[in-house]
Parts: sequence; C-alpha cells; structure tokens
Amino acid sequence: MPIFRNARFEISVSKTAGLPPPDGAEIAFAGRSNAGKSSAINTLAGHTRLAYVSKTPGRTQLINFFRLNCGAVLVDLPGYGFAKVPEAVRRQWQGLLEDYLRRRENLVGLVLIMDSRHPLTPLDRQMIDWFVPGGRPIHVLLTKSDKLSRNEAAATLASVRRELAALGPQISVQLFSSLKKIGMEEVEHKVAEWLSLPTEDLPAIPTAAELRAAGK
Repeated sequence: MPIFRNARFEISVSKTAGLPPPDGAEIAFAGRSNAGKSSAINTLAGHTRLAYVSKTPGRTQLINFFRLNCGAVLVDLPGYGFAKVPEAVRRQWQGLLEDYLRRRENLVGLVLIMDSRHPLTPLDRQMIDWFVPGGRPIHVLLTKSDKLSRNEAAATLASVRRELAALGPQISVQLFSSLKKIGMEEVEHKVAEWLSLPTEDLPAIPTAAELRAAGK
C-alpha cells in the first residue's frame, strides 16, 4: 500500500503555539505558492481535494496535518512567495514556517516543491538554508515536468542536482508531474527510507525506458 494513500485530515493551525504535541514522525511539504504543492499532495494521496488547489497564490495560510496509515504525519505548510497579501500577514506566515522547520523535534524530512520551469528561486534557497543546519534530509520535487520537453527536463534535473550537491548527500532531487503521475513511486521510496519502512510492498520505481514506453 502506498504510504500517502488514505491520508486523513487531523488539524489546522495558524500559530506555532497551536501546534499539536508531537505524535509520530512528520514529513513536511513546502513550496513556493503556485509551484504545485497541493496538486502533488493530492496526487500522492489519491485524493482530489485533500490539499486545497487554487490558481490564486497564497491561499494556503495554515499548517495542515494529515495522519498516514503507517502512523506518520504529512504536514502541509503554507505556500511562500505570495505577493498579494499584507506585509504583516507575510511576516506572520514566514515566522510560522521558519519556527516549525527549525524547531519541530519530530520532523524527519522536508519534501520541497519547486516548479521545474523556475527552480531554486531566492525563497527556495531560504527554505533550504533554514532546514539544512538541522542535518535532516530534503527531497526536492521538480513539479510540472510535463510542461518541459524530455531534454529540457533532463537538463533541469541535472542542473539542480549539480547546484545542490555542495550541500551534501542529505538533499536529493527528482522530476514530478501531477498531471501525468510521473515520479510518484520515487517519492514513496524516499519517504519510506526516512521512516525506516519496508519498500517491498511499494510500487517499483519505473525505469526511463518504461516511462518512454508509457508515453510519459
């Protein structure tokens, strides 16, 4: 059974004071507004509306907690990089993100969403800078990869991997497409590794040849 399938909503919080007591390992999903974070979560969970999808950046203003069947928790963080909100609100959201990422003791890894057409923005780098000192892993999803040609996608993947390599082996990178369901298996295997879960029952990661044969 895929790790994220049948995730169940538990609670939303707007301030760090409202965070629930640690109960199980937490996997956080973060990303620039409109980079495809909510779509990625919905695709992984096999649910069309688990995480709210909006064409208006900055609509996800809360930290949302979803319990997984394995006992771990998927944590959907507010999108960052939003422009059309008051400065005071932007500062509040930034503080919430930074505090959670730096201090949450049961947070075991960060899935960082970047639009494959615009990766490694200054705000993406800021998120990495907040998280890397803790020594916990980051897995980057280069979303909307279906918008690129195969050569463009491969070049982007290689470029981002090369640029992040200096930060050490705790950072990994892959291509992902919610529309074409590309990369789901790779995410599952990476998170299973973080949670020390067996991978035998997870779908196998398809090879490049298999993806080409499937038209992906």
